[in-house]
Amino acid sequence: MTWQSPISPGISWYEATVPERPEYPAMPGSRKADVAIVGGGYTGLQAACNLARNGTDVTLIDACRFGDGASGRNGGQFGTGQRTWAEDLEELLGHERAQQLFDMAENAKRFVLDFARDHGIDIDFVPGQLSVGHKRSFEKDYRSHVEAMTERFGYPHLSFMDRDETAWRLGSSHYGFGIRDTGTGHIHPFKLLIGLARQAALAGANLFEQTKALKIEKKGGAVVIETSRGTITADRALIACNAYIGELEPQTASHVMPIRSFIGATTVLKDHPDILPGGESVDDSRFVVRYFRKSKDGRLLFGGREAYTADNPRDISAHIRRQISEIYPALANVEVTHAWGGSVGITMPRQPFCREVMPGVTTIGGYSGHGIMLSNYCGKLYADLALGRTTELDLLKELKIPAFPGGTRFRSALLFLALSWYALRDRF
Repeated sequence: MTWQSPISPGISWYEATVPERPEYPAMPGSRKADVAIVGGGYTGLQAACNLARNGTDVTLIDACRFGDGASGRNGGQFGTGQRTWAEDLEELLGHERAQQLFDMAENAKRFVLDFARDHGIDIDFVPGQLSVGHKRSFEKDYRSHVEAMTERFGYPHLSFMDRDETAWRLGSSHYGFGIRDTGTGHIHPFKLLIGLARQAALAGANLFEQTKALKIEKKGGAVVIETSRGTITADRALIACNAYIGELEPQTASHVMPIRSFIGATTVLKDHPDILPGGESVDDSRFVVRYFRKSKDGRLLFGGREAYTADNPRDISAHIRRQISEIYPALANVEVTHAWGGSVGITMPRQPFCREVMPGVTTIGGYSGHGIMLSNYCGKLYADLALGRTTELDLLKELKIPAFPGGTRFRSALLFLALSWYALRDRF
């Protein structure tokens, strides 16, 4: 997937700021493997890396280049917990399971940071996140969330921000309250992606770009994947395509839906030291969420999506600049040096989708905005599963994830209508 922007055609600020982007070959022909992996994002590469280190013969393919999907083009924010607040999961699933899912997400956070540190990958980690409310009616829920996380889930890193603190930490009076989280942060996602691919290759995984999976089926006890470059015959397989599943596997496609998200990077804000003086990342309470942060060199990286825009707006920067100016009027004419977009994989309840979709074939995706942590960790957990180890992946397999309504023909249209409805609700 590549976006065409008149400012920086197809190139995100992330890609423009890495020293090099290694290129991997296309698959040279048909081959056999112990495990085949479709998808060269965080999930697939972590699975390949951990399997190869334990002597498993792994072949991983990606239809494009590693980093062309969400793993290389996302907002860079970690978040805390699952996409659904822990107390809401508690109401649905009971405290024990909600605590287990929260602990899993915290394990995922530590795993990513430890992986980067242990392998010398400079991911530009900056601590801190602000979650801000755009409606006064949400304030009670925000206050209750801080209490629940501290008292019932053992997470002491949240504090409620009143109007004055929120305005000071944002450098804007646009939001009236929020939560500060000192136990998380944000990163340069493309640097992590490049470092992860390098480690997987060093471990002995067979990595191939520009090799599209066309069909996957079970034949005579083996998993056979038909690709644009030949077939892969394996004992088992992982589908790690997330929002880019297309028509490859129908169960995944019916449960994980792609929605578009757009990001812009401004010029360095030399004259605006009051904007995010603490360096935290920000997400707001809109259903069609807005998220932003400063890069290490002082640019504002701003993401969001208006549901009624076209999937391929001719000038992404115009949409992004308009949203920036709502929060920071002084930046109404700021130069946007890079603008790009991509697809985020979501599920109906905003919880990950993990299933064995046919014997020996597992699919994982639908991280719904918490993908940096969860996708990396789920890749590692899949490797543990394939190696016969105890794994937390069962927590996700047990989640009840309904399919999107409408079937193949009407699913996208219904999602468009739903997002448009929620975008209107966000305004009032």
